[in-house]
Amino acid sequence: MQQDSPDWSTSRNLSDIDIEHRYRLLIEAVQDYAIFMLDAAGNVASWNLGAQRIKGYSPDEIVGRHFSRFYTDEDIAAGKPAQLLATAAWQGRVEDEGWRVRKDESRLWANVVITAVHDEQGDLLGFAKITRDMTERRRLEDLEHASAASALVQQARENEQRRIARELHDDLGQQITALKMTLALHETELARHFSEAGRARLGSVREMADQLDAMATSMRRIAADLRPPMLDDLGLEAALEWMTEGFEQRYGVPVRCEISPDVLCLNDLAAISLYRVIQEALTNVARHARANEVFVTLSADDRHYHLQIHDDGVGLPKAPAPRADCFGLLGMRERISQLGGVLSVDSIPGRGVTITARVPLARVLVESQP
Repeated sequence: MQQDSPDWSTSRNLSDIDIEHRYRLLIEAVQDYAIFMLDAAGNVASWNLGAQRIKGYSPDEIVGRHFSRFYTDEDIAAGKPAQLLATAAWQGRVEDEGWRVRKDESRLWANVVITAVHDEQGDLLGFAKITRDMTERRRLEDLEHASAASALVQQARENEQRRIARELHDDLGQQITALKMTLALHETELARHFSEAGRARLGSVREMADQLDAMATSMRRIAADLRPPMLDDLGLEAALEWMTEGFEQRYGVPVRCEISPDVLCLNDLAAISLYRVIQEALTNVARHARANEVFVTLSADDRHYHLQIHDDGVGLPKAPAPRADCFGLLGMRERISQLGGVLSVDSIPGRGVTITARVPLARVLVESQP
């Protein structure tokens, strides 16, 4: 009896059906990408789990609806959805990146690829659309841009403060000195025309001289606060010694500054950033801590530069209310972040505050010259 030959066409059709079924299951199972079909008019024809997760619509809510509802009002007014379909139909594929709208009207930053699907005769059947949610990446990029912009602003501010400090010292300081010399000259000339008893009446002139001395001292302090000349001339260690000595004299709180014997040549950004962090921390101590002593420690290991500022004051309350000066702590964190480091604040009520910063050595050292 002759055995029937296998029906290869039937077998091949069953194989094609099996592959198509598995492919459909694969597409429906993908959750990281929104993968769906549009008909030639742009209406949603299929919807996978990824599309539901990313867009927020269930299949019953979106299938048969036009895909333009995923676009912002601005893009719809500009005719962007129709333009993308027209480009895909003409070129075979189009890629776009921009804001899209979820079901709850929140926005996501999406990378979208639309591919035209044709039949064997070349007629347009519809479009395959793949969307990837790039919102987190966009937010990170925005944060990086904001951080870079903030660094530029801080650098511009430091340069402006340096200019103002120089003008205060060189211009206003010289004028005060000249005024004091002129006043001393007039005092000498007036003294020649008065008797011994009359010279006692020149006390007001001497008081003016004392006021000029106080004015010059204040001017130098303001100029140094804007930009300490020692930081540029002698480095961070000398600048910190000068700052802590001034802090002790002004507020009566001793500051113990311990600096590692390892000589580290810091770049300009690192030096001014660490200086400003310590300056802000001491300002907070003077305003709020009621401390008896402050400890400032600078050290380094093979990989990191370490800064610690500790006071023995009242500490922070367990649930501190927002204060108008809270931007000081934000500024300290931002300066350390720009150096690629991290800053932490630890406090126990009644036991003081400890501010710790750690930055990579590669970000703070002066680059070696070739």
